[in-house]
Parts: sequence; structure tokens; C-alpha cells
Amino acid sequence: MPSGLPRQTRRRLWQIGFFTLFLLAPALDLFRFDLNQTQLYVLGMKWHLGIDALMQGKATPAETAAQLFFKGLLPIVLFVVGGLTVAWKYGRLYCGWLCPHFSIVEMLNGVLRRACGKFSLWDKHPLPSTRPNGQAIKQSAWWWPVYGFGSVLFAGLWAITLLTYLLPPAEIWHNLLHASLTPNQARFLGAGTLVFSLEFLFARHLFCRFGCAVGLFQSLAWMANPKGMVVAFERERARDCRTCHIPHGSACDNACPMRLHPRDIKRMMFSCVQCGRCLEACDDSQAVHQQPALLTWKVDAAAVAETIRQRRSAMATPAAPSPSSPAGQPATRSH
Repeated sequence: MPSGLPRQTRRRLWQIGFFTLFLLAPALDLFRFDLNQTQLYVLGMKWHLGIDALMQGKATPAETAAQLFFKGLLPIVLFVVGGLTVAWKYGRLYCGWLCPHFSIVEMLNGVLRRACGKFSLWDKHPLPSTRPNGQAIKQSAWWWPVYGFGSVLFAGLWAITLLTYLLPPAEIWHNLLHASLTPNQARFLGAGTLVFSLEFLFARHLFCRFGCAVGLFQSLAWMANPKGMVVAFERERARDCRTCHIPHGSACDNACPMRLHPRDIKRMMFSCVQCGRCLEACDDSQAVHQQPALLTWKVDAAAVAETIRQRRSAMATPAAPSPSSPAGQPATRSH
């Protein structure tokens, strides 16, 4: 992939590619488990663990054990270790750059913002009507039907795709097109569409932050590594943040699809997906004033230094009193 493309363009291309792979993998037998045949398919081939051969007397117990280890246990261990190694250094990179579910979350965020000015129905305050680079975002009530229809459409697509990982895709699509689904197939698709619709409509960010096991284990691995990649904030230039500050957050806060505060300390960024949208927003905002961005990615030794600096800053900086708080009462720490 050309390195000269903007970061968000490269990320979109990765997301589109993996999204396409996710949808086509069952049809191409790249990966699926056929319940009818009780057969696993990997890369277009039937994946045998040797158990049938043992039961038929065609393989010894030692040969079967070797098959189970090399074709069953070892690939799983390598896959998990590889994923956690990437997460150890870069955090939830899979979520922000590949995950098809998060791709839909971001898409629905954009639609909802055009409908009501928010990324989530539960946000207290609307986002600004312009991007940091000055581009206007027009809002219209006509986007509400798009939001509702899109949520249900992708929920149905998700349910169908998941079912094709368990049953032959040709059978599922044939039954759908000819309205001849079996009762079990219809129940699975109906329940799956309902659950995913509710999640897409009302709980997208909550699921990604707290309900996704893949994201959770990536975050745990990342938090355990002080050298893991973090969003670093140049606190020496904190005054420059005022140039993009609005009543309800700064450009980086408003850009985060996970509704986090990118300038916060690492432990408060537990569910960061390393999408880099906060970096782009900061760069656009500061470019208006011909200043370099205040947010950058740091990794390894630079990440350790940033983490230490964040801890010291958090310990040394007293919480600013809130205008609505009674005199002398401590208030929550703000940016």
C-alpha cells in the first residue's frame, strides 16, 4: 500500500480490504466450519485433525496426537500469541485498522452526526458543525431514516455472514432468495438481526469499549507494556489547545470515535483503537494557525518517557474547581 497516502486514507483501504475478506471468506472456503459436514475449511482445504483416521484404524494414537498438536493446538497458539504481540506494542490496532464491526461503527457515527450532530444518542452535547479544517457538516432530519435503515441493514448482513461461517453460504443465500429458510435458520437470522440492530442503534461504543473480548484482551496486553504506542501530548504547548477549544471539548476530543479524551493519561485511554483521528484533528486545527500538531504517536523508549511524564503531571496538577462546584469543593480533573 503506498506510504504517501494520508493516514486516514490508508486506514480506510485496510478496513475496506478486511471488510471484503470477512464477507467473502465463507464463500471462498478461506475459513469456516460446516455444521452439516462437521468439517473445518481453511484456505480452501478441508482441515483434518486425524481423529476420523484413528477411529477407522488408519492412524496410530501417536500420529493422531501429532496431528492434533501441529494442525490444531499449534496454529491456535501462534495466532493468539501473534495477535497479543501486536497488541502489546501497538494496542488495539486490529480494532482501529481492520475490524469490520468498528468500520460500521464509524460509518454510523458519521450518519448520526449528520442527523443530530452527535456520534452517539447518549452524548450530552452536540459536536461542532464544522471540522477542524473549517469544512462545514450539514445536518438534516432526512439522515434519521438513513441511520435507522443502515443499522438494520448491516445487522442483517452481519447475521447472514455469521451463519455462512457455520453452514454452506450457497445454501443460505439460496434459501434467502427463495424464501425457503429452515425454522432454525430463520430463528438465527431473526434473533441475530434484532440483537445487532439494537447494538448498532444504541450501544455501538459501549460494546466496543466493554463488551468485545477481542478488544479487551488487546487492551490488557497494551496496558501491561509501558513501551506500547501511546498518543503523546506536548504539555509544554498546552496553551495552544485554546485555539481549537470549544464549550464542549477540543478538536481531538470531538474526533475520537470511541468518545475518549486523547490528551488524557494512558490508563484513561484503555479502549483507544489507535485510529489516529485525534492526531489528524489536532494537525488540521493547528495548521490553521501555522503551528505543528500537539499530538503524536510515541512508541518504545519515547512511550515510556511519555507515560512517566503523564503520571508526574497527573500527580502534580491539582484539579481545577468547576464553576458549578461550591467554593472549596474539589472538582473532577479536566483537560
